[in-house]
Amino acid sequence: MSPVPITPIRVGHIDDVQELRRSKPMKIPTRFVRDMDERPTLETVALPPPCAVPVVDLSKLMSGKKDMSNAEISQLGAACQEWGFFQVVNHSIDLGLLERMEEVAKDFFMLPLKEKQKYPMAPGTVQGYGQAFVFSEDQKLDWCNMFALGIEPKLIRDPKLWPKSPPEFSELVETYSMEVRKLCQSLLKYIAMSLGLRGDVFEEMFRVAVQAIRMNYYPPCPRPDLVLGLSPHSDGSALTVLQQGKGSSVGLQILKDNKWVPVHPFPNAFVINIGDTIEVLTNGKYKSVEHRAVTHMEKDRLSIVTFYAPSYDVELGPMAEFVDKSNPCRYRRYNHGEYSKHYVTNKLQGKKTLEFAKVQIENSI
Repeated sequence: MSPVPITPIRVGHIDDVQELRRSKPMKIPTRFVRDMDERPTLETVALPPPCAVPVVDLSKLMSGKKDMSNAEISQLGAACQEWGFFQVVNHSIDLGLLERMEEVAKDFFMLPLKEKQKYPMAPGTVQGYGQAFVFSEDQKLDWCNMFALGIEPKLIRDPKLWPKSPPEFSELVETYSMEVRKLCQSLLKYIAMSLGLRGDVFEEMFRVAVQAIRMNYYPPCPRPDLVLGLSPHSDGSALTVLQQGKGSSVGLQILKDNKWVPVHPFPNAFVINIGDTIEVLTNGKYKSVEHRAVTHMEKDRLSIVTFYAPSYDVELGPMAEFVDKSNPCRYRRYNHGEYSKHYVTNKLQGKKTLEFAKVQIENSI
């Protein structure tokens, strides 16, 4: 989430989906209706089959028992390489904190529209309340309301966008974000070890890591087969940490073997996914994965997402350990701040933003 603003752009009228649901419960404006090839199937939306996303037990990774830890590191590595997604359990973050964070996020979205609009997400930016990644008047919109904030380093924060209501919002976001930051640091340590690297290699490389939080609220939709809650994309971060509200509809889907499959959250787990940064650093060994959100006809959905990425001034490129004659360099070196700016100034469109970093590999005869 780069804090760098861009030139003002025209995005046209954007309906607030909560207000739309309230005032015209059966109406879906044309801008939300997806082209045929983008629409989720009724079968996928209504009766999603289980998705066996791997589960990683952080307590086993941190157990101090070599055999147990090594076995879980191997499972973590397989999850990163084969799925790009996993769920982490026994993460040691207080479950009461997760519940309070969920409650305060929901309370914010339930505020009157006029109150939420005090913290507007300006077109072309990614902090505040509204819809991100909208850059034209005819662009299709997501059936979602977002509220996003820069967390770390402090210089990326915009104090005007931190709400005064609910009163405990800011304090909870601070506490929650600090705990999730520790989780990201632990996971990156073990991800490095699964790659045969020093455990602290990513922490040293990333310097003062950039962290942001985004809360997504998806109201029920009368025609979930016509819309998307969130467009298909991969994340520009190193790691993304997802908390889904209890009782929410199953909305997250990942592209696995060219099919969209739903992720059923494991109780009290975080869903973790690999971002573009790790794909570049590992030269494609661990890949970021396209994912999207779908809606439900009767149930709403709340998700709280944390993005964890290198400092904007870090130079990134494939690490030497993952480049050889049989695995040529697939990505160029670049400044992470430049990539972050590129990411947030383009609409969500699969993994297209990663083309920024790709190099053309010529086939030898």
